[in-house]
Amino acid sequence: MEQAPKTIAHEIGGIQNDALRFGLHGVRSDLVGAHPLESLYESSRKSEEAMKEKFLANTYGAALPLKMDMERQILSRFQRPPGPISSSMLGLEAITGSLDNFGFEDYLNDPRESECLRTPDLHHAMEVRLGLSKGPVCPSFM
Repeated sequence: MEQAPKTIAHEIGGIQNDALRFGLHGVRSDLVGAHPLESLYESSRKSEEAMKEKFLANTYGAALPLKMDMERQILSRFQRPPGPISSSMLGLEAITGSLDNFGFEDYLNDPRESECLRTPDLHHAMEVRLGLSKGPVCPSFM
């Protein structure tokens, strides 16, 4: 006699199936790529970083760019737990030099400070971070 399983297998937080938790999935964002200027900016930034690393390696030796890359990796992992206050990543911004950049969020508004942004579910965000659940950590706008 074969026993039926005692648990029901289902996908928790699947991005395609969970419209009530994460909102409707937009197809346009999958089809349309980034703006041409945005992709040009990213490629120039990457080539500038590679040139800077090569300059530092030629000037100070190969160990300095490796040390800076290791520090960047460590600081990119350091985050607050998900919740109402997001991580500012101040250490990473100081190392990469992006504190000097003046972005749109400096003069318009940070989208995370909007009134229509739903606060993330702390339990679901930790499940996603630990790999127990799938889907985005933070739901989008209402």
